[in-house]
Amino acid sequence: MEKEIKEVLITNSDALFGFQIEEQLIQFQKTRKDVEGDLTLVIFPFVKLLKTSPADAGEKIGSFLNSELDFIQDFNVVSGFLNFIITGEYWVNKLKMIERNSRFGYASKDSKPTIMVEYSSPNTNKPLHLGHLRNNFLGYSVAEILKANGHKVVKAQIINDRGIHICKSMLAWEKFSPLNNKGEKETPENTGVKGDKLVGKYYVEFDKQFNAEARSIIELWETGDFGGFNNYVIAEFNRLADSKTGKDDKGIAGIDTKIKDLAKNQTSLLLEAKQMLVKWEGRDPQVYLLWTTMNGWVYKGFESTYEVMGVDFDKLYYESDTFVLGKDLVAEGLTKGVFFKKDDGSVWIDLSDDGLDEKLVLRSDGTAVYMTQDVGTAVDRYKDYPDLDGIIYTVGNEQDYHFKVLFLILYKLGYNWAKNCFHLSYGMVDLPTGKMKSREGTVVDADDLMADVVNSAKEMTQERGYIDGMSDDDKNELFDLIGMGGLKYYLLKVDPKKRMMFNPEESIELNGNTGPFIQYTHARIKSLLRKAGDLGQLKLVSITSEEKEIMKHLAEFSSVVSEASKNYSPALIANYTYELVKLYNHFYQAVPVLIEKDEDLKNMRLILSKNVAKVIHLGMRLLGVKVPEIM
Repeated sequence: MEKEIKEVLITNSDALFGFQIEEQLIQFQKTRKDVEGDLTLVIFPFVKLLKTSPADAGEKIGSFLNSELDFIQDFNVVSGFLNFIITGEYWVNKLKMIERNSRFGYASKDSKPTIMVEYSSPNTNKPLHLGHLRNNFLGYSVAEILKANGHKVVKAQIINDRGIHICKSMLAWEKFSPLNNKGEKETPENTGVKGDKLVGKYYVEFDKQFNAEARSIIELWETGDFGGFNNYVIAEFNRLADSKTGKDDKGIAGIDTKIKDLAKNQTSLLLEAKQMLVKWEGRDPQVYLLWTTMNGWVYKGFESTYEVMGVDFDKLYYESDTFVLGKDLVAEGLTKGVFFKKDDGSVWIDLSDDGLDEKLVLRSDGTAVYMTQDVGTAVDRYKDYPDLDGIIYTVGNEQDYHFKVLFLILYKLGYNWAKNCFHLSYGMVDLPTGKMKSREGTVVDADDLMADVVNSAKEMTQERGYIDGMSDDDKNELFDLIGMGGLKYYLLKVDPKKRMMFNPEESIELNGNTGPFIQYTHARIKSLLRKAGDLGQLKLVSITSEEKEIMKHLAEFSSVVSEASKNYSPALIANYTYELVKLYNHFYQAVPVLIEKDEDLKNMRLILSKNVAKVIHLGMRLLGVKVPEIM
């Protein structure tokens, strides 16, 4: 419609305006709900050309287009906006076009450049948690939306399987795991504990022992016992302790935190963890065996969690591989003058001219930092996929600065494709009880949360009593579909950039902007269609305002999918689908369908219902949400 109006205006611009106009002058927008019309043309850009008032300009353009285009039934001008009323015949023909296309709204497969979407990116020192759920659902959905827009997509994850945090879990297991009656330390096999949870238990244990040792050190310092500590540490403690004088409670708490950090850096546990990291990078056989064993436990745990989540990956990258390439690139950058070395042997980059600061890329002991391995990973990906047009990193907004630095380093190393790298920065998920902390063991475990919402969906569905006659397997599949659909939809309906509060009970409610509400409407339509039987040919009939609003909304699906791709926002799909469902439910209550006596009208309403269900399915599929035939 917009395209045809543009063509008519441009073709006839000499007659209308006195000279040829540019296409960008023609601007459309949705018609306001309090104004009659189906499409609005902004008149203000034409006022100067016609040297008249907005009302007169609108009347002139509206009259011309009404005479030229059959699908314009009427028009009105309100405050500089030209509102077109489109014929019912146009909308019925639009429904015919939608009916013929089983993939309506989707572009041709692999018709656009290749994009890699990275998501999940777990650490192998702990299980996946609520934050990972938003990350995985967001990354997976963005990948599916890009595919729907014609992009070839590579779904990737980088597994953070090395570093000091991994060594902390390893060291804690080595030091604190109890022995069973066979003299064996704890393993997933002899405890029945999922591998990622067992390793995560020892990450928490490290932090517990680490803090206890730090407290003991502080107690010694407070009694004046500084035996074994160097002069810098002694002087720094005394300086911090003296600075408490005259401070309020908040100021004293801040100083106490600095003292605690000072003590933590003197603990034997942290020293051992650092030594273990050096040994690991040196391929020490004993440390390497422990590392491969414990990571193996975690990978099995992750696989089962991803299966329940319903997400997958095309390519896995491991930081234990890419950090080596990263170190080589740092060495290469040193020779080119991109990086510089400090007196202690550490390697840095100075980004002050770019409005940032100095950034460490290699520690003084030669071990890599996150930035080192991320540089290596990016370069490795472009080697694996030479046709890559860009990489999307799905990572929380606490890493905004990190990615600014990463993309800048890659560009300074000579990789122009760094300009096509994008950080899909999303807000954190909050709980009513506050922030989650992995080291303190206060995270909401992903497995437990998914099991809880599925169980809640089971209870809710059983209470409604609409599942009689279903087999136990079908019932369990439905409970999973509703629970996981509700969870995914709840986490995706919010704009990715926004921080959100998670309420699991709300996620499975059957009313409001929820997944189950949309799923139920889909099931209701499928039930209606089963009762109706075979459908006839769609004929031109008069349509009600309710039917027209649904047809208009269906026609917008392609542009919403396109917009969601440009903005990397599944929320646009989620909220479009919710609006479609609301429109359909209003129609269903207001207009007879199966009891309609006019066969052509009845058939049109059934075909309209069928295509609403189709678009619900296509939209929810982009969110990774399944919709049921029966509910």
